[in-house]
Amino acid sequence: HGRLHPATDPFARHMLDVGDGHRIYVEQCGNPKGRPVLVLHGGPGGGCSPFMRRFFDPAHYHVILFDQRGCGRSTPSASVTANTTQHLIADIALIRERLGIGRWLLFGGSWGATLALAYAEAHPELVTGLILRGVFLGTTAELDWFYGGGAARFFPELWAQFQEPIPTAERGDMIAAYHRRLFDADLGRQGRFALPWLMWENALAGLQSAPVSHAPADYARAFARLENHYFLNRCFLDEGQLLRDRGRIEHLPVVIVQGRYDMVCPPATAAALAQGWPGADLRIVPASGHA
Repeated sequence: HGRLHPATDPFARHMLDVGDGHRIYVEQCGNPKGRPVLVLHGGPGGGCSPFMRRFFDPAHYHVILFDQRGCGRSTPSASVTANTTQHLIADIALIRERLGIGRWLLFGGSWGATLALAYAEAHPELVTGLILRGVFLGTTAELDWFYGGGAARFFPELWAQFQEPIPTAERGDMIAAYHRRLFDADLGRQGRFALPWLMWENALAGLQSAPVSHAPADYARAFARLENHYFLNRCFLDEGQLLRDRGRIEHLPVVIVQGRYDMVCPPATAAALAQGWPGADLRIVPASGHA
């Protein structure tokens, strides 16, 4: 479940120069003549993994995965320069052009669902449908839920660990407080604050969650910096934009898979996205969390 194209195909595994000093990692697998599907990873900053190929029958699908700017195997790592939702949409457009793909299916979870919706609304004529998991729409209400005390009501001990490195006077805006430290000139200080940022989210991702006590330093730094950068800037979207512009893609089919007990992206968001969308198939999975 991950056969790559022959090595003669330069896009089987490829570093693509997208400008602004960024080079992004792009990978293809499956059937080159199969149904094209673009995999959009979460975070922002999570990067793609071999696991993500396994959702697709390689005999049927032509699977395209890429590491978004600043994370995974893309370079420079952890860079937020020229790194916005609009830049990522442009990168997707360049990948499609270089691969000679007409229309494709979009597959993404969490932030990947956000980016899938943003791209689809920008280029509805190039999309055949969407498969979304753990829907996140980049709104203030969603960020307030996760970083402003909502999820903390269910996980007070983990929230206390997340708050502990931050002075009491700054805890009213945890995103801004962590931003000051994740973007400090001292790389060591960035690393010390990257891990608790990562731990808070990862501990709540599964239904049977256990706190994460360690992670590769480079991964944690890229994940924390990119996610914090996007969230501080409200994902570079107008408030409510993805629901506001949903009419541009309502002719498309969408399957939404949502955990009933998702503490990172609660089901109300997925329900709001699906409500009134003729082609929406919302599947609430019982006894399931975000991941």
